[in-house]
Amino acid sequence: MSTTTRDVELVIGGMTCASCAARVEKKLNKLDGVTATVNYATEKARVSFPDAVTPEDLVHTVEQTGYTATLPAPREQAAPAATGAETDQDRDLRTLRQRFYVSAALAAPVIALAMVPAMQFRNWQWASLVLAAPVVVWGGWPFHRAAVLNLRHGQSTMDTLISVGTLAAFGWSLYALFLGTAGEPGMTHPFRFTLERTDGSANIYLEAAAGVTAFLLAGRFAEARAKRASGAALRALLAMGAKDVTVLRGEGDTVREERIPVSELTVGTRFVVRPGVKVATDGEVEQGTSALDVSMVTGESVPIEVGPGDPVIGATVNAGGRLVVRATRVGSETQLAQMAQLVEDAQNGKAQVQRLADRVSGVFVPVVIVLALATFWTWVGIGGGWTAAFTAAVAVLIVACPCALGLATPTALMVGTGRGAQLGLLIRGPEVLESTRQVDTVVLDKTGTVTTGRMALQDVVAAEGEDPDEVLRLAGAVEDASEHPVASAIAGAAAEVGGLPPVTDFSSTPGLGVQGTVEGHAVVVGRPALLADWSVPVPDDLTYAADSARTRGATAVVVAWDGAARGVVAVADTVKDTSAEAVAQLRRLGLSPMLLTGDNEAAAREVARQVGIDEVIADVLPKDKVEVVKRLQAQGRSVAMVGDGVNDAAALAQADLGLAMGTGSDVAIEASDLTLVRGDLRAAPDAIRLARRTLGTIKGNLFWAFAYNVAAIPLAATGLLSPMIAGAAMALSSVFVVTNSLRLRGFRPSL
Repeated sequence: MSTTTRDVELVIGGMTCASCAARVEKKLNKLDGVTATVNYATEKARVSFPDAVTPEDLVHTVEQTGYTATLPAPREQAAPAATGAETDQDRDLRTLRQRFYVSAALAAPVIALAMVPAMQFRNWQWASLVLAAPVVVWGGWPFHRAAVLNLRHGQSTMDTLISVGTLAAFGWSLYALFLGTAGEPGMTHPFRFTLERTDGSANIYLEAAAGVTAFLLAGRFAEARAKRASGAALRALLAMGAKDVTVLRGEGDTVREERIPVSELTVGTRFVVRPGVKVATDGEVEQGTSALDVSMVTGESVPIEVGPGDPVIGATVNAGGRLVVRATRVGSETQLAQMAQLVEDAQNGKAQVQRLADRVSGVFVPVVIVLALATFWTWVGIGGGWTAAFTAAVAVLIVACPCALGLATPTALMVGTGRGAQLGLLIRGPEVLESTRQVDTVVLDKTGTVTTGRMALQDVVAAEGEDPDEVLRLAGAVEDASEHPVASAIAGAAAEVGGLPPVTDFSSTPGLGVQGTVEGHAVVVGRPALLADWSVPVPDDLTYAADSARTRGATAVVVAWDGAARGVVAVADTVKDTSAEAVAQLRRLGLSPMLLTGDNEAAAREVARQVGIDEVIADVLPKDKVEVVKRLQAQGRSVAMVGDGVNDAAALAQADLGLAMGTGSDVAIEASDLTLVRGDLRAAPDAIRLARRTLGTIKGNLFWAFAYNVAAIPLAATGLLSPMIAGAAMALSSVFVVTNSLRLRGFRPSL
């Protein structure tokens, strides 16, 4: 007997590391018939469940695990949040930022007092206690809460290490202040009783407790900001759509216009799209002709001509005349909504790299705690005394405090991303770095990535006996009155040759060309069909020139005046000067380049030839780009995608590594893992090299941080390291990690 299953997406709250996501996933999958995948980066769980299980059961299960779960709001209701309202994630980020800033401000003087003897004054330890207490208790509250939550379920994570380490250092400091002499002769205490110590003094570690908390809050804050940015692609997509629409009510003479919210638009409703206004939803043109700027959705630079019967896409901009459109798809069925869903699916499907520190801490933390307890009772058992036992046990905890572990990733990431920002290379986070080492194939979008995305003059072919400069000058004079990108390219090139004479009697035929009077000549510029309407024949040599230009991927127009065709002007999207060099560098990094574009095969092949790419896939729709990436991944390839348009956003998110050109759309940038601010394709290999080097630094930091613990813990347990020496060793391990990370500042680009 087969059972039907349903899918739901839960928003999970309270997760602090990848092991939290694994715990929620494991708990959900224990339910009969339930299959769940929890993504820590997006804080969402995608769950398939049978009829016997309700969404409320899933929420209850997550809450039993110690986290929160809510059903997401419908996309239409979520849109306002994307355009201004503060979300729960925004509030959490703001709270974490405040906690970090306050903790850092309080911890700085504590560290300075402990490290600089000249700053110390009588009873300075009490001032340090006043400053450190709120840092350890209030600033470290997220770590302590998570540690307790994990303990209730018999688990331990990096939060456990942080909580145990900071509280141990803080607790020992309280003991030293209230029951010892705190290392300062003649210091008075509020309690008269003391424990006898062999060295006659006690040492405080408030700087360790406060410093570790502040540093790790910095790392947690940076991580939260990166996670917040991961959802910006969807918010940007939702914000692209029109908010209101002018619909037509009634028929014949009784037709009237009415302004309504887009959410009330239904299939079959006719609506008006005036010049400069966004198309409200997917539909079909019923009346009017115009040019639509589709660059926001497709990334292509040349507007498309539309007329009665032609389909239009929601969120594109009407760059020409008035249109009447009948809605064919609304809401979640539109191409814009489907692209948003593709981005979300790709982001949720991207594997979250398990942090090495969290994996090891699952075993490391309980082992350290057991060792500390064993050290304490061993010293008591051999007659070493309670004070010596407590000192050795605390030394074990302090020397194992995860300061270096916590700094290993954020410091390297901070230096690496800071250096990258100086070079125009923006790296999302540590998960991105892992992807850069694995990729073996790089898929390059054409328009705006390999090419400039702007039309430019390519060639002027004059008929026999005609001057090419004159052909360009008269064509430019007429085209200067048009706003079309092809016209702008011709007019701009003509202006560089000489001044543009004025034009009169200008008119435009959408989709065909323009005409006007220049210096007494009746000039026509456009497709052969327009010249045929004016009864102007096109000779074979000019027809051949136009066809040849189109074969090379250029846009060609015929120029005629006084009833005769005089020449052909060809314009094309030009290849960036540095693209060929960038492709060569990508090959040297071991990557196989591939060109992917929505343009025609001829244009794509010509661009590929110029930059040295052999593999070309042309004439693809936005969803096809995602499928190409998925197909390559199914073949066992690890894929990097470089693009700049909204149509590239889903493919950028689906790819193992997404690189967005900073000159492109915000949606593509937010869906990517790496952003190339310079708009120079050579930044792509630079970004990959920097990311790989940063990853190597992080792994080196983690190795030495763990190696330090492995070497230092036995020394502390045997009493060879006092808490003071243990604190110094811990500080030195942190200094090493930071110094190692700072070497990334010497990274040099290939430019």
